Amino acid sequence: MIFKKHMAKILVGLSGGVDSAVVAYLLREEGHEVSCGFMINYISETEDCPTLADMEEARKVAEYLRLPFHTFDFREEYEKRIVNYIYEGYQKGLTPNPDILCNNLVKFDCFLEEALEYGFDKIATGHYARIEKENGIFHLLKWIDHNKDQSYFLSRLNQFQLSHALFPIGHLQKSDVREIARKAGLPNAERRDSQGLCFIGKVSMKEFLEKRLPKKPGNIIDTRGKVLGQHEGAFSYTIGQRKGIQVGGGPALFVIAKDIAKNTITVGTEAELELYSSELTAIDWHWVAEPREFPFRARAKIRYRQDDQDIECVSDGENRVRVRFSAPQRAITSGQTIVAYDGEELIASGVIE
Repeated sequence: MIFKKHMAKILVGLSGGVDSAVVAYLLREEGHEVSCGFMINYISETEDCPTLADMEEARKVAEYLRLPFHTFDFREEYEKRIVNYIYEGYQKGLTPNPDILCNNLVKFDCFLEEALEYGFDKIATGHYARIEKENGIFHLLKWIDHNKDQSYFLSRLNQFQLSHALFPIGHLQKSDVREIARKAGLPNAERRDSQGLCFIGKVSMKEFLEKRLPKKPGNIIDTRGKVLGQHEGAFSYTIGQRKGIQVGGGPALFVIAKDIAKNTITVGTEAELELYSSELTAIDWHWVAEPREFPFRARAKIRYRQDDQDIECVSDGENRVRVRFSAPQRAITSGQTIVAYDGEELIASGVIE
């Protein structure tokens, strides 16, 4: 990331992890006026919820760096914008991505809004992605290490959000970030990266859904309609899922279809054709920078860490796009996000219908 020549007033979103801690350190060393903010999005007394531990780690980092530390309580907004959306989506048989929603509707909305209101020029986070500005347009680019690139989770950001965002470690390898943290003596330099979902920590999505959605036993069937066993609610399964299918013996089985109305899930082997498709329709199509003319070719992924796939996109109505893949895709899942790239640049995203 290339910083402006003049020093900026920046609010760093500390998460408790090493990435955002190094962001705060680097920006302070650059001479910017830096403050640290921690977002309280979700707290639970009954789950393995990391929020309070993360907040304490973030506070330690700010104190060590002698930077102002603020907390921002977004629990009400998070409940309305993210948690309710997740429940509603699963009830309809969809599988929303909470991390993408969190970035678009909380970190780069609520948090950014607060930062601007308090007079900050920009917010900075520890995301592994890059932003480049050309002719007044902000372009979102992949991180240099494509295996851990996080641009996928930022795919709903708009020009206003990108214009006020900084990703200062987007040009560094993860090993470099750890080394900077160690040399700087940061208190969380050796802390392990978080593995949980952004709002429920280490609790499984199934357990989380059961808090509000009652168990609803139904049949597990094969592709011929034969009943193989029972499940506790079709809503809690994802296309392509292998774990949690209570059918013993035989080859490994995957969820290849689910019918919310009939409350059934259909399972089959990985080789069964129902698991693969060469086409999907995406709604809520979102251009990150300039819109492209249809039809156009690009590369895309339908889940995080999937290898990019060759696609052709054609318009199918307002903000609705039909995507054709050169090769059949495994486990295309309604409610998930498809993200399109032109080389290194993330150009658009949509929600799989």
